[in-house]
Amino acid sequence: MPDAAPSSRAPLAHLRHDLRTPINQILGYSELLLEETQEAALRSSALSAEDLSADLTKIRQAAKTLLNLINENLTDERLTLAGDIVDRGSATAAPVPVASPAPKSAEPPPTPPPPIGHWSLGMSDQPTASARGHSAAGGDSPASVAALRADSASEEIAGRAAAITGHILVVDDQAANRELLARQLARQGHTTATAEDGAAALARLRAEPFDLVLLDQMMPVLDGFSTLVALKRDPDLRDIPVIMISALDELAAVVRCIEHGAEDFLPKPFNPTLLRARIGAGLQKKRFRDRERAYLAEIETERAKSDALLLNVLPAAIGERLKRGEEHIVDHIPAATVLFADIVGFTRTAAQLPPAELVARLNDLFTDFDLAASALGLEKIKTIGDAYMVAGGVPLPDPDHAARCARLALRLLDLVAGFNRRHALDWRIRIGLHSGPLVAGVIGTQKFAYDLWGDTVNIASRLESHGAPGEIRVSAATRDLLGDDSFAFAPCGELELKNRGALAVHRLIGTAR
Repeated sequence: MPDAAPSSRAPLAHLRHDLRTPINQILGYSELLLEETQEAALRSSALSAEDLSADLTKIRQAAKTLLNLINENLTDERLTLAGDIVDRGSATAAPVPVASPAPKSAEPPPTPPPPIGHWSLGMSDQPTASARGHSAAGGDSPASVAALRADSASEEIAGRAAAITGHILVVDDQAANRELLARQLARQGHTTATAEDGAAALARLRAEPFDLVLLDQMMPVLDGFSTLVALKRDPDLRDIPVIMISALDELAAVVRCIEHGAEDFLPKPFNPTLLRARIGAGLQKKRFRDRERAYLAEIETERAKSDALLLNVLPAAIGERLKRGEEHIVDHIPAATVLFADIVGFTRTAAQLPPAELVARLNDLFTDFDLAASALGLEKIKTIGDAYMVAGGVPLPDPDHAARCARLALRLLDLVAGFNRRHALDWRIRIGLHSGPLVAGVIGTQKFAYDLWGDTVNIASRLESHGAPGEIRVSAATRDLLGDDSFAFAPCGELELKNRGALAVHRLIGTAR
């Protein structure tokens, strides 16, 4: 027989939901009370608790029987058949056929199986062990019933003690359902909060942290599926596990929720053991995800520290190349300027200061140098004792490399003067600059160092070492790059270089007026 049309299936689903809801509440409260009385009997061996447990067992079994009857009779096929007969009109006046009673000698018809997807996901249709024994024997002895319940309660208590607990949000439009589920979760050691619809749930989730959400499917204002979609679209909430709950047993609804990010689906009424297992699995996943995020955050923090340390010893562009996997970094730089600065008479000064104070003073001065070089876009290469080396145009090309180094040289003289005033010292520096091609690269496999090689480096060092205190000496090559429009110079004669002959030298006085 064909399925009912969508317009007729929705009312049928709501009918089943409305019929099941109060029965599920009776069943849930009876099981909750049964658990409590079992634990009370286990602790006190009170006969009154045993009697109450027996009565509650009957209530629970009656509720299960009634629920089975609804599941067996209010199926889509039977309701669709009845609807078709009514729609054909009263002309035929054909009543819905009812099976005739079977002859006494005939075998009883087999019990129809429950609808697929309901009891297989939730509570078993079969009576409990105690109920089966009671039916078969006409009643068990109080001692055997007490022993069976004691074993069951012991297992429940042990399982509850070992379970993972968390902060859980219960979302259901029925106040009794919310209260019942919150009590069941509290017995399992969880803390809970409740919301009456999807909109209230989203507001609650944004206001406080939760480890898991139990979300009813059928609610007014904003139903469970729409709430699930909104939650999974929120980057701050999407990682919270969601278990859908419903009295409906439609497989399509279950599949749709799982496809949109629900961790699991629980039908009403809830089997306490299954409820504990599903929630425990969801909380375990949440713990794993939280631990993973914490590890990733720790890795990112350590990576940031590593990157910062790398930038302290290597230029940023070189550091990026090393992180990309380059092992041998050697570059030919066609045009660059190298600056050397050295403190005059540092050895004599060092003998007059305690070691700790000497290092502190030198660090103070070179920190000022670092800030000035960085502000001008220059690359500090290294310090060697009291010598300070900077380059322009490395590792990235810069057409203004000579001018930047010249401005830094003038700035270094001012920084030394301010340093002397602060510390009542008389340190003086000499500076040398030369421009030309060079080779740059990274050396070392354990302690990386970015260094420069070539005649340009050697000549800059010679210009500094042959200079006078407080002077900035530049080569003719550097002077030609700087020009007379921006800087002022004074001639200093020539410098004899081994294998190079005489080199014209100029003194950088300042910027052009």
